[in-house]
Amino acid sequence: MFDDLDTDRRPLVLVWEVTQACGLACRHCRANARPQRHPDELTTAEGKRLLADAAAFGDGQLVVLSGGDPLARDDLTELVAHGDDLGLRMTITPSGTRSLTPERVSDLGDAGIARMALSLDGSTRERHDAFRGEESFADTVAAARAARDAGIPLQINTTVCADTVEDLPAIRDRVRDLGAVLWSVFFLVPVGRGRVLDPVSPERAEAAMAWLHEVSEEERCGVKTTEAPFYRRVGIQRAEAGSADAEADRRGGVTAGRGFGFVGHTGEVYPSGFLPESAGHVRERSAVDVYRNADLFESLRDPDGFSGKCGACEFRHVCGGSRSRAYAVTGDPTDSDPLCPYVPDGYDGPLPERQRGADGERSESAD
Repeated sequence: MFDDLDTDRRPLVLVWEVTQACGLACRHCRANARPQRHPDELTTAEGKRLLADAAAFGDGQLVVLSGGDPLARDDLTELVAHGDDLGLRMTITPSGTRSLTPERVSDLGDAGIARMALSLDGSTRERHDAFRGEESFADTVAAARAARDAGIPLQINTTVCADTVEDLPAIRDRVRDLGAVLWSVFFLVPVGRGRVLDPVSPERAEAAMAWLHEVSEEERCGVKTTEAPFYRRVGIQRAEAGSADAEADRRGGVTAGRGFGFVGHTGEVYPSGFLPESAGHVRERSAVDVYRNADLFESLRDPDGFSGKCGACEFRHVCGGSRSRAYAVTGDPTDSDPLCPYVPDGYDGPLPERQRGADGERSESAD
């Protein structure tokens, strides 16, 4: 589907945060999830209208049901079945709690779930539970095995920050053992509870990107990054240097507002869950119209309009930087991504703060 995708017209991924209710209170939670559902969540009927709107994007539109914990809604399987009947590719990111029993997993598969994504942020019970501040490792692993038994393809999501980056090789082994079809490696954006966590340095992120490309060449499962689109730039540079077997893909990546859209639990439409700037509301305007025509979304699809080194970078059309991280750090979603250490040849403009020395001069690592 991606080969023919015009990201000006439709997203590769449309996420619907069906609720912010969750039995967990993980330290890095974007949503600041809480135990109770919000009284103004989209109703079942409104959710079905949203799914009908999503189907208007085109055949096989990918919809991710997220939270919070989607299982907090008692109409979840009804919504999944409705989306499946509409021809949507329905996927889900449930929380790793005891509510995700083999029976619930099987019911989701029967309703039409095409993929289940579970979060694994440590290679062992001790590491995972310590990072999240919740005891969820055993339930997550049990749910992963239940998905396999139900024939539901499994995706593993992993957060990368200072607390987890050294554990990535061991987590990779867990991903393989669980039989995941995709490993989505998410580089921390400081929003929600995640503001208290320490990100990796730009230089450490760059090294992790190169390692992840090696993993993608060695493992049977797919590997992708989330909120780290300069993974694509690193792949192109590796290919040009002869470090990769094949030429890297030079098509544009998926970033907030460009191939990605997010509908919040009360109906606000955002470029991403990590970029909480509303561009409209589904009770007033269709998600299709917001995605295609809202000024915020259009600005995020114009890399030539970005400021700083992202706007000057020769890789801006295949990377573009994390718009969510730029917004979280600077308040401007068109500013430079402070996690990327690459400085374009000849660029002498301002650098993000993390790429400056203590005296305000450019650091050697930035150049």
